[in-house]
Amino acid sequence: MTHFLSRLIPLALIAGMFIPGGLRSQTIQGSLFIIGGGDRTADLMREFVEMAGGPAKAKIAIVPNASGDPDTACIDMTAEFKAMGVRNIECVWLTHEQAMDPASAHRLDGATAVYFTGGDQVRVTKALLGTPVHRKLRELYAGGAVLGGTSAGAAIMSDVMITGDERLNKDTVRNFRFIRKNNVVTVEGLGFITDAIIDQHFVARKRHNRLISVVLEHPRLVGVGIDESTAIIVRKGRRFEVAGEGNVIIYDARHARGIRTDTSGTLAATNLTMHVLSAGDGYNLATHTVIPRKDSQ
Repeated sequence: MTHFLSRLIPLALIAGMFIPGGLRSQTIQGSLFIIGGGDRTADLMREFVEMAGGPAKAKIAIVPNASGDPDTACIDMTAEFKAMGVRNIECVWLTHEQAMDPASAHRLDGATAVYFTGGDQVRVTKALLGTPVHRKLRELYAGGAVLGGTSAGAAIMSDVMITGDERLNKDTVRNFRFIRKNNVVTVEGLGFITDAIIDQHFVARKRHNRLISVVLEHPRLVGVGIDESTAIIVRKGRRFEVAGEGNVIIYDARHARGIRTDTSGTLAATNLTMHVLSAGDGYNLATHTVIPRKDSQ
């Protein structure tokens, strides 16, 4: 065991990838394009392609692991990108065993953008977390590539990932109907964002209860709830702007006081901050300040 760790730890330190916080904002030259699900507007997708280098230069890898039908997801997304003039497109669907093969990471060589489809986010992390492909994705992001995704492809972006499951609420009709400790299931995500928790379909599916619960359990992290047909575009890991048709809700419990539970596990706190953003607004992840759009009063 000692010999194994002596080889593993230096590799992890060199890569700077699998240690929490290893991907520092100072090293990031790329962007994240995180869509909250629902219909993807043409304007959003055109912006993603432009950030990838434009139709003539973009090399886009589609990762359909979240989908229950990855072949169809690949066909649909390839057609969508081709309709915008992109010609250099590859689908990269990998099992965990394949992703553990260092040769698989080379399928992403030269990618200017990677796009994660919707579905079940746990499928993605089970396949890619801690693999050479995961490391390659972080290297691409640090080097200037755009990593994008929708729905499940949004949830995977944060270090603490909401799975969509509950432990305590057994009501399958009314999901996340209370704010209670140890109810919302979270696991490790791909960690492109380490100081926030991403939630999706946020306003449309009324997911406030679950994000408040998670934020109160992880008060050092801000919660970012992205609505459908809406995206946050994170630049160099430092700040993001809102694009699209809906809202982005931010819950900030970093300065909350008296975070507590009662005998039933119900969470409570005071001084929880909430921001409601729309297209053109921004947020600085380093200073935790809102950047209002230029035409706001």
